[in-house]
Parts: sequence; C-alpha cells; structure tokens
Amino acid sequence: MPDSLDVRYREVRKVTLIGAVVDLVLGIVKIVVGYIAASQALIADGVHSLSDLATDFLVLFAAKHSHREADAEHPYGHGRIETVATVALGVALLAVAAGICYEAVARLLELETLPHPGVLALVVALLSVASKEAIYQYTVRVARRLRSNMLHANAWHSRTDAISSIVVVIGVGGAMLGYPYLDGMAAVVVAVMIAKIGWGLVWSSLKELIDTSLDDEQLREIRELIMDVTGVRALHMLRTRRSGSQVLVDVHILVDPELSVSEGHQIGERVRGELTGNLEEVTDVTVHIDPEDDELASPCDQLPMREEVLRRLEHEWQDLDMGQGIDRVVLHYLDGKVHVDVFIPMEGIDPDRLSGLSASVREAAGRAEDIGKVKLYFQ
Repeated sequence: MPDSLDVRYREVRKVTLIGAVVDLVLGIVKIVVGYIAASQALIADGVHSLSDLATDFLVLFAAKHSHREADAEHPYGHGRIETVATVALGVALLAVAAGICYEAVARLLELETLPHPGVLALVVALLSVASKEAIYQYTVRVARRLRSNMLHANAWHSRTDAISSIVVVIGVGGAMLGYPYLDGMAAVVVAVMIAKIGWGLVWSSLKELIDTSLDDEQLREIRELIMDVTGVRALHMLRTRRSGSQVLVDVHILVDPELSVSEGHQIGERVRGELTGNLEEVTDVTVHIDPEDDELASPCDQLPMREEVLRRLEHEWQDLDMGQGIDRVVLHYLDGKVHVDVFIPMEGIDPDRLSGLSASVREAAGRAEDIGKVKLYFQ
C-alpha cells in the first residue's frame, strides 16, 4: 500500500492493540474480583470488557483491508470497509445499551436479593473508569487526526465501558450506603446515552453508504476554491461523497468556449490540484470541462460528429473557388448548433475577393443542417 496509507494503518493498529490489551487485563481482573467481592455488577462489567476484544479485532481487520490501495475491482479504493465496520460498531453499542438497560431493570425489580459488595469491588471499578477513559482520550485524538469514523466509533465503545464502570461505582457505593436502587436508575440513564451515540454512528455511516453529500459548509468551501481558479467562469453539478476517511468530488466547470482542449484541460487540472492540496480529505476529483452551462443551454447530444459535418460542408462548398483550399476547420458545439471556424490560406486568392468569398462561404454553410455561426480566417 502507498506510504500514507501504510502509516495510517500502523497508527490505527497501534492504538487498537493498546486498547485490546487494556480490555483483556481489565476484563480478567473485574471478573476475578467480582467473584471475590460478591459483585454481580462487576462480573457483568468484566464480561463487557472482554466483549470489547471482539470489536477491537473487527477494527484491526477493517483497518488492514480498508487501507489497501485501489485495484481493478475497486477503482475507488476499499474505504467503504471502514464504513461498514463503523455500522457494526454502532450496532454493538446499541446492543450494549440494551444489555445494560435489561440488567438495570432486573436489579430494580429484585432489590431485596441484591448482594452487598465490598470496598475491593469499588476500587476495581474506579480503576476501570480511569483506564477506559484514558484509552478513550488517546483513541479519539488519533481518530480526529486520521479522520477515521471507525476509530472514533471504537473510542466511544471504550467510553461505554468506562460509563458502565461508573454505573458499577454508583451501584456498589449506593449498596454500601444503603441505597441499592441507585445502581438500576443510573444504569438506565447511561443506557440511553450509549444508545444515542450508537444510533448516531449507525445513521451517519448509513448515509455514507448511500452516497449522501457533504454538509453545506464543506460544499461552500469547495465552491470557493474552484471559483478562485483563473479561467473558471462558473460551476454546476457539484457532487460529493465519502468513502471511509476519503472524500470524492465530481464537478462541471464552465470555461471560455473558444479555448483549446489543452488549455481547458489545464484549468481542470488546476481545479483538481486546488481541492486536493487545500482539503486533506479530498483524494479524488473528476472535473468535467463545459463550454456552456449544459443545464440551461440547448442540448448538443444529437448533433452530428465531425466527419458528418465536414461531409455536409464540403458538399455545399464544392463550387466555391478557395484558392489552395481549406487549411483546417474547428467546430464548436454550442447551444444546440455546430459553429464553424474556417482557416483558409491567402495564397492564390485575390485580396479583392476576400469579402465576397467570406459571404459565399457563410451562405453556403448556412444551407447545411445544424450549422450555426461561420467564421473565416485568412492566413
């Protein structure tokens, strides 16, 4: 994979492996201490930590494959693998929220049978909160730097473990103070918070999968960069979409219809360079060069191609005396007509005949179907 993608993958792998090690250690410690201290909440929280290992491995798998470079079957790269993984992580958060809520309601319905855990359970729960919050802060910083929604989702999955440990702290502390119902009430509130985060991740990723455009502020910035390029008269049909951490742009720009093909291409290349150079997320830009606004002008798609146009013109011009003949013909397809530039060598033509010859050429060309304006250039 390219160097930039390789560096990105290594950063994702590093932060995810650190989180996996923390999840493994915390999970084992919480389950063991939960049995020793008679804390069902701490045991459940330990199982939650171990379940985070599954999402860590999902992130590693998605990171490895989403950062592969484009190939023949995937010309736009593999970024959508990261998007699908984000959906899966969001669904996992929703499942965690449902589980916490279920356990909380069950505790509220059986307050009389709840055990009374000791101080050791409280200490381990506090340690879990601190550890998982530290992992969250580290992961979310990397996610923002890499602009990775998948890594951001995994960061929030780590924070849900911290939040669930807070529930354990409240439950254990409440039980020790004689208020066992605090555990269940706090858990319900936390479950709603986690569900909101999970749904947000799922919804944003689903929008990406159906190619939802960037927001208005990002589109405004893209338009400004394009319009600042010399030679761009206007733009239309601006389309954008995301693919993982990358943004793909497709735009039509309006240029002077008299420009050469190479100059129009140069303007398009400058537009592409401005977008990829100033917007880090933009990695692919397709620029369509238009000589006119094809959303407003009459369509030209049914007009004849060059070979047919020249055949018609030669038929109309066959009786005209043009000296050494025509040097070249340039065609402009504009507003539903074919406009013609004719270049004729001066050699062999009486200068006094130029005006009359020009009128005859235009008149004859006007009889051909689909022909618009005709300009003559004597060289």
